[in-house]
Amino acid sequence: GSIAREESLNLIAENLQLDLCLLVGHGVRKNCGHKHASLLSDCLEALFGAIYLEAGFDVISNIIISVFNNVLDQNGEQFFSINRINHSDAKSRLQEYLQARKKALPVYDVVDIQGDAPNQHFKVECKVDGLSVVNGEGTSRRFAEQAAAADILKLLEQ
Repeated sequence: GSIAREESLNLIAENLQLDLCLLVGHGVRKNCGHKHASLLSDCLEALFGAIYLEAGFDVISNIIISVFNNVLDQNGEQFFSINRINHSDAKSRLQEYLQARKKALPVYDVVDIQGDAPNQHFKVECKVDGLSVVNGEGTSRRFAEQAAAADILKLLEQ
């Protein structure tokens, strides 16, 4: 089973005393609804989502690893290690790289589409402040954007 199921998330939320942070009506609190597993697990997921949006993948992945390892590990073994996390795609990594440095986010523009669906070929420009425009190509807009982002990351990591 998945460790990210409601029971696991509820256990983490209880350990973090997330129920004390919830603003709920008197009736819900009186009936212990603020401790209901689905409410707590949903709130924890929302909290993780907010941290991801604000701080990026690297920050939230480290928080999740720490929280799951500290709360769910009953046998002295870690559930996760950094090496087991599937690192995000090039577009996400580029965005996180730029956000961490307080720089403007990349801008992607489709500059050419050749062929007819479903056999199209896309060419996309990726613009990042301070760098020359980089083109990416692929069989979909998403693939072309990923290719461009990967090339920009290579430039930034030089």
